[in-house]
Formats: sequence, C-alpha cells, structure tokens
Amino acid sequence: MSDIQMVSKEALSVLKDKIKLIKKDDGAVYLVGPIRLPVNLYGETVIFQWYCWLNSNNENEDFQQIIDNLSSANLAEYQQSSVLVYGDFENDEEALIRMHSICHTGDIFGSKRCDCGFQLKQSMQMIVDHGSGALFYLANHEGRGIGLFSKAMAYILQENGYDTVEANESLGFVDDSRNYDDAIHVLKALRTKPVTLLTNNPKKLAALIDAGMPISGRTPLWGDVSEYNEAYLQTKIKRSGHLEIEDEGTCPND
Repeated sequence: MSDIQMVSKEALSVLKDKIKLIKKDDGAVYLVGPIRLPVNLYGETVIFQWYCWLNSNNENEDFQQIIDNLSSANLAEYQQSSVLVYGDFENDEEALIRMHSICHTGDIFGSKRCDCGFQLKQSMQMIVDHGSGALFYLANHEGRGIGLFSKAMAYILQENGYDTVEANESLGFVDDSRNYDDAIHVLKALRTKPVTLLTNNPKKLAALIDAGMPISGRTPLWGDVSEYNEAYLQTKIKRSGHLEIEDEGTCPND
C-alpha cells in the first residue's frame, strides 16, 4: 500500500462524519460541513458554520471513491455552491434565509452597476442580527444563469442602450434561467421548519413553495441605489417582476 493510499484512508476517517449524501430523483448532492468560518462583517468578526455541496448525476455511498476521484475531476474549472449558517438554524422557530446568486463583479470587485455586493453583505448582517439563518451562495447563477463570459458581453450591450433583459435575450438566453432545486435539497437537509426569505424576487418564493418548503414570510432587500444602477433596479421591477419596497412582508401563500 502506497503512502498516498494510507493518507487517503486517514483523511476518510476525519471526513466521513462531515459528508452527507442527499438523494435526488436524478442523482445526488454531496454536502460537506459544518466548518467553522470566522467572517469579517463590517469590521466585526462573526462566526458562521460553512457547508459546500457538489451536485452529481450519480448516487454513490462510497465516500472513499468520491474523495479518490476529486483530484481527476478538475473541479477548479467549475464553481461549487455553498451555504453560510448562523445560530441554531435547525431548531430555532424563526430563521432568515437568502438565496444569493453569485455576482463576480458585484460581490468580489464591489461593482456599482448592480446591488449584489450590497445584498450579500446586508443579508449576512440581517441574519446575524436576527439570531439564526442561512445564506446560500449559488455559484451557477452568474448573470441570472448565463455565465460570466456571456455577462461581460451583456454589459457591452447595456453600454449601448440595451436594458438587462434585452441584453440577455439578444444573446439567445431567457431573462432568468436560474434553478434552485439543489439549494432547496440542501435547505431541507438542514431545516424543516418555516423560513423567512430575504428577497425582492417572487420567483425565488415560488421555487421554495413549489418544492414544499414552508414559508413564514418575505423581507425585502433593496438598497445601495445610485446613478450607476438606478436603471438596472427599475428594469428588475418593470421587466423581471421584482417586488417593490412597499410590498414588504407579503408572501404568495399568505
């Protein structure tokens, strides 16, 4: 037996209790965590519990084989989604969740062309202030599901008079192709009690309700409006059906 095989066996003994298999009709989700993650949030250190998941078309309960295949899976070429959990998310009667779509330009660079970076940090702070909740960071949702390269081309179109919806559709995409199925599977594995969703997007509410997740309400998340994103925000309301601030607290299943 080689040293590498021995190390793999030792690693498995450490990891096996941190890996959870979530079965789906068309495969499985492998959830790893929780992992203690101290986060700098507006100058304060806040401790979250971090999970990451990997979607697979195949269901395999042999975690040894899964780990052995990671080095050849070239996962660094792709994005994996994850979730930050705060407080007693499983058991608290009231919990906030945010289904946050990755935004490379807004979340990382702090772009003012959108409100994504603001929504990311603000939702984390709202979850901490509330006492329990989870932020799902959805890595295959860039540009409402069109990917970063296509988003760059959409930005060029927007600089030439197209709005967000027109730019996506001109590139051959639908306005919004995001799917929340895997995230909802993970959510149900972490919590069965009702949740309050931090969103302005009724499609996210509908996805949770259609999947049978109990919803206790909705909290809007508008902010960081500026000359750079005002037209973008109005497009989300007028063209994509996002709910305005005066609709605070409304929920389709009320």
